[in-house]
Amino acid sequence: MRRYLTAGLLVWVPLGVTFLAVESLIDFANRLLGVLPADMQPGHWLGRDIPGLGVLLVLVAVMATGVVAANVIGQWLLAVGEALLARIPLVRSVYSSVKQLLESLMSGSGNSFRTVVLVPYPHPGSWTLAFLTGEGLPEAAALLGTELVSVFVPATPNPTSGFFLMVPRKDIVELRMSVDEGLRMILSMGMVVPGLPRKDAAPASKRATA
Repeated sequence: MRRYLTAGLLVWVPLGVTFLAVESLIDFANRLLGVLPADMQPGHWLGRDIPGLGVLLVLVAVMATGVVAANVIGQWLLAVGEALLARIPLVRSVYSSVKQLLESLMSGSGNSFRTVVLVPYPHPGSWTLAFLTGEGLPEAAALLGTELVSVFVPATPNPTSGFFLMVPRKDIVELRMSVDEGLRMILSMGMVVPGLPRKDAAPASKRATA
């Protein structure tokens, strides 16, 4: 009985989480379209509401923006817009930080979120998984007299939130596991450990003689 219940949960829980994630994405895209006037809503000129249309239109808008931003005129307009945003203190800080983060994550260079490390957190003697994001603040390194690195410590089981820490390079331990393996371990709260065979898997010796 317990075996069948576990097998059923392994099928439905990932499907349910995936469905909720897709539903949240569709709902977010539809709410973005909700800022348009009623006579400009897709449902108005199509005659009926189509589920998921908001996601498609947002993707088209993003692609169209990318096409425009890739040419000379688009780059000039983007530079003008960024110059205007740079005059607004709070907006300037948020915009530049988000842009640098996206450029770091989406570029093929750099080591952002490509290395899984162990850091002594929340106190010496205990360890947690973290992702190496870059070098630490030079001023802080000079004041402390040690080389620092920046790491992101994701929360469990929601890795989209967490903590930014600067720790001495000598205190981190680099792991060979991939970022995907690290995320799976965090999402499972340590129940999915990379490199360990499944409990229901037969030993290698038994598989060889089977």
